[in-house]
Amino acid sequence: MRNVRRTLAVLGCGLAVAAVAPAAHATPRATAPGLHAPHPCRDDDGAVQPGFTCWTLTVPLDHSGRTPGTLDLQVGAADGPAKPKGTLLFLTGGPGQEGVALLRRIAGRMPEVFAQYRLVMLDQRGTGPLGAVDCPKMQAQVSGSDSAPATPDAVDECSRLLGDRARFYGTDQSVGDFEDVRRALGVDTMVVDGVSYGSLTAARYAIAHPRHVSRLVMDSVVPHHWTVAGDLNLVGLTAQPRVLRDACKTAPACGFDPAQDLATLVRRRTPAGGLALFGDVVGYEFIDPTYRDPDPIPGSGLPGDIIGAMHEAVAGDTRRLDTIEAVFTPADGTPASQLSAGLHAATLCQDLRFPWGTSATPTALRGPFLDRTARTLPASATWPYTSAVALAQSSVQTCLRWPAEPPSSNPAARLPDLPTMILTGDRDLSTPLEWAEQERAVSPAGTRFVVVKGAAHSIQNREPGHTGRDALTKFLLN
Repeated sequence: MRNVRRTLAVLGCGLAVAAVAPAAHATPRATAPGLHAPHPCRDDDGAVQPGFTCWTLTVPLDHSGRTPGTLDLQVGAADGPAKPKGTLLFLTGGPGQEGVALLRRIAGRMPEVFAQYRLVMLDQRGTGPLGAVDCPKMQAQVSGSDSAPATPDAVDECSRLLGDRARFYGTDQSVGDFEDVRRALGVDTMVVDGVSYGSLTAARYAIAHPRHVSRLVMDSVVPHHWTVAGDLNLVGLTAQPRVLRDACKTAPACGFDPAQDLATLVRRRTPAGGLALFGDVVGYEFIDPTYRDPDPIPGSGLPGDIIGAMHEAVAGDTRRLDTIEAVFTPADGTPASQLSAGLHAATLCQDLRFPWGTSATPTALRGPFLDRTARTLPASATWPYTSAVALAQSSVQTCLRWPAEPPSSNPAARLPDLPTMILTGDRDLSTPLEWAEQERAVSPAGTRFVVVKGAAHSIQNREPGHTGRDALTKFLLN
């Protein structure tokens, strides 16, 4: 079961201050960025990934140039002669997920593409072995969970450890890093391909540097423009009935409404218990996108069919649901170098827009705005969950007490006129289909929009079939 938990956290996408962020050098770098210190690229088990070489890339701590200092990032790229189609920069998600350790896996999933493109990945700032943000209490409590909130003392510890550097982990700074990667590689244009939160950073890079993007791929989309509704995850809360009901239509049909079962269970629980159930349903897609397989991981001992388990729990038998939920307890021992909970918090608190506004709003003024939202949020906006569950989510509760800092930009403009593909699974609850449709509405004419039936999160990395990857291969190679 512990291995199941660890796998889920990685897929879901030092106690000293020095372990939290790399030390800044005394003066800002004035020269163009360059790759240095070549070394083998290793996976999570420490094994060398043949066919790739890794380097260190030194980037400014602050791309605006107002604050001196630098950070070291790890960049990995495929070896060999120049590829006929050029370079593809693949961006992972989270925020907080490593990149370089996944080089071999990504290349192996789409060999036809990477016979023609040079695959490049990086550990984005605050991730990976060179400088993962490590907030011990938060990492131990929430690890890979997007929804479970850390305790107030864990949030305070993390913000204290990061100090003034917390403001340098937003998406704007990562976009600057990607441009430094391009310059260091010596290429004029790249395909930029992002999954989950990586789709947001890919879109933001394309908006900031459209002349340097040849094609844009967004897989399992997080819309590039944040709204308060998005930051309360109202789309994620209300997408679950659609997915569960669709799963129930598959023969043999359930004969009951799984969304109503879910609503009943939520209202029997505290807000924290309802939020835990929300996270469990989302996490279950990484085990079984059908939501109904009675033996989703043969030999693991995990009882499956979460839809049936919830129906049994409504009738009073909670044993199967209790066992399933135990797998999804957030504290799973995932190290910060693989998936940093502290980086996740630092990025989202700067990026998101909340009922109290941006991260610049003083912490003392935020509570009244949240209280007003609790009084005015209609039940239809959160069903089958409740407004109390919506406001208990990690991003809300963590960022409520995160220190005030300048916010990241939040561009609302349409995506640039570039060849663009959007990939999404109709069973994805981490980044629902509805988010992909939002991004499609601001995408250029001719955007390829591919919905993979029966697939969940991360088409390129996890699609059980090949429909989505075949469509992407055609888009990239034709």
